[in-house]
Amino acid sequence: MLADVAPRPRRLALGEFDGVHLGHRAVIAGSDTVVTFEPHPRWVLRPNDAPKLLTTLEVKTELIASLGVQELVVIPFDDRFRAQTPQQFIDEVLVGRLCATSVSIGENFRFGAQAAGGPDLLVADPRFDTRVVRLVEVDGEVVSSTHIRALVAAGDVAAAARFLGAPFQLRGTVVRGDGRGRRLGFPTANIVPDERLVHPAFGVYAARADGACAAVSIGVRPTFGTSLAPLIEAYLLDRDEDLYGRKLSLSFIERLRGERRFDSPDGLVEQMRLDVARVRELCGRHGAAGQGAGLC
Repeated sequence: MLADVAPRPRRLALGEFDGVHLGHRAVIAGSDTVVTFEPHPRWVLRPNDAPKLLTTLEVKTELIASLGVQELVVIPFDDRFRAQTPQQFIDEVLVGRLCATSVSIGENFRFGAQAAGGPDLLVADPRFDTRVVRLVEVDGEVVSSTHIRALVAAGDVAAAARFLGAPFQLRGTVVRGDGRGRRLGFPTANIVPDERLVHPAFGVYAARADGACAAVSIGVRPTFGTSLAPLIEAYLLDRDEDLYGRKLSLSFIERLRGERRFDSPDGLVEQMRLDVARVRELCGRHGAAGQGAGLC
């Protein structure tokens, strides 16, 4: 947290960095310290219009650490902080607290009360060097958290991965279900989606679950008509262990199909066998160098 930092010269990268996508990675490159904000500023400024996020702070921290960054500084985005003028933010936080020698930002980064501060104000300050990173494009599209959220919500997790630079991740605690999957021969680890986070559209996906190949169903289980609340069910191939109460991390590879209602459980089981065979094929194709690839 900002209040806990010790004074030392720092090469800073500033931003919200939801998803830690390719554009964020370009901003972070060469920095030893990343500065981010919690909660997401729009949750404070416009709570009725706040986006569902791609990453929790926990996942964001792990993704940033994987880039070789030494330190992540979290600034609480509260009413006191949002009232700071841009110049106060520079003087009190960047220089006074963090001892910035260089600052890296995206070209659309705004800061200070009323978002009145921008790149020009940072570039004009002689106390540190400022690097302004142009927006990154993939497939002719600007890489942005907003666009990636839309891709995930539409179920296009393969396209989302191209913009993220890594598979879309979803993490949650495994809860007890009704045991129907086990009775059908496909025991699942069940996760209730976090309402603050975006999740893929209803359907069936190939994924990795803590390294193991997994067939993941997201939806309301229309064949049985037992629930209106969405549930994420992961069938881990070649693994059968008690996961209740444990956190499970899902990394999505590709969407197989949309959610369907079957006339009978037998029809569902037949389709699940086909889904699992397709998942095994996709896992083998995408996981040769990944964690736990030997499980598939």
